[in-house]
Amino acid sequence: MSVAEPATARLDLEATEVGSVFVSNYPPYSFWKDDQVDAAYEVLKAPADLETPLGLYLHIPFCRKRCKFCYFRVFIDKNSSDIRQYLDAVATEVERYSTQPAIQGRSLRFIYFGGGTPSYISADQLKDMVARLKSSLPWDDAKEIAFECEPGTLTRSKLEAIREIGVTRLSLGIESFNEDVLRENGRAHVATEIYRVRPWIEELDFDQLNIDLIAGMAADTFESWQSSVEKAIEYEPDSVTIYQMELPFNTVYSRGLLDGDSEIQFPGWAEKRHWHGWAIEQLEKAGFERWSAYVMLKKAERPTNFVYADSLWHGADMIGVGVSSFSHLGNVHFQNADRWAEYLEKVDSGGLPISRAFVTSGEERCTRELILQLKTGRVGLGYFAEKFGVDLRETYSGALSTLAGQGMLTVTDSEIRMTDAGVLRVDQLLPEFYAERYRDSRYT
Repeated sequence: MSVAEPATARLDLEATEVGSVFVSNYPPYSFWKDDQVDAAYEVLKAPADLETPLGLYLHIPFCRKRCKFCYFRVFIDKNSSDIRQYLDAVATEVERYSTQPAIQGRSLRFIYFGGGTPSYISADQLKDMVARLKSSLPWDDAKEIAFECEPGTLTRSKLEAIREIGVTRLSLGIESFNEDVLRENGRAHVATEIYRVRPWIEELDFDQLNIDLIAGMAADTFESWQSSVEKAIEYEPDSVTIYQMELPFNTVYSRGLLDGDSEIQFPGWAEKRHWHGWAIEQLEKAGFERWSAYVMLKKAERPTNFVYADSLWHGADMIGVGVSSFSHLGNVHFQNADRWAEYLEKVDSGGLPISRAFVTSGEERCTRELILQLKTGRVGLGYFAEKFGVDLRETYSGALSTLAGQGMLTVTDSEIRMTDAGVLRVDQLLPEFYAERYRDSRYT
């Protein structure tokens, strides 16, 4: 079968082909190299930038099962001793970052526990690690502490521990409420576990409950998707994040398709956009409003937001710790070692586990913020004029003209606004803004 690069080439795809990804950064990760690692250490030695928000990402890479569509660095074969060794390494890594000149004296605006499945670890393991983290990088001023969960790993006591460490945004990876869809896609949880945890979450009064759904999973139909959306609304979350099914190269499904031994069929992009659009309409009728192409927030007396994404999309610094984690500091992107043994060895040796990096130009940082903010559906021209000294209408005139001509966006004197059609396919439009050297290249 053909191999597409929809994250870096403007392809009007019909089928869900291998190579499709959620665009999360720019320039593409494949351009990050080990010979630029010294630049990461240099930026860490620079004086602290107290004006730029700083966040912390913690990668907890453990899962009960590996989903067939998962492309993250996760492990399903680690015992309690392995987990404690890893969490100790994460805490040690944070302690080392806290002594770096670029980090010292800065408050954390957000903390994000991602995975993998952060809720896989025990309550005691979580509390022990967090005690060390807070002693080196205090969380008192954080606007958001987000924590990803798989419903089947949660107990009342574990949720109490998660609340106790200060989590404000609890995110449940539900993906679908349909048992057949969950089973086919290799999800570890079942529908009964989704409902079992809801009363506990309500009683513990988390500031924000988010649930994730994926449109176009294997074995899903429009009818089962409609049912999942209706059940999501009945679940009464504060926000719903909707993804469209993608097939990065390193998933179980992708390997099967590339090897020619898989008969699994996925809804095409037009179908997924239709399903996604239908879900947005239903959520709007239920009192939600669109925060981005993916996130719907409930209109409420207690406002909700997504500080992690909003901060990163506006150029915040972030230190990512744990195996394969990504960081952004000043003008440098960098990533940790992505193998278990190598990560632990680097931490044990007394240093930081950085394995590759990329030094960005001002133009690249501008493009990065533009493409990420386009995911919100609108971009203010004044922000970019003030921060980067550019008029987006001139700097990106070709891309804007092309996409406007296709009915994907409009441009006024004050903003760029995506149309409804543009919002539903925004990730496939973003390569229009890429510099020529990054087009049609591997994304990861």
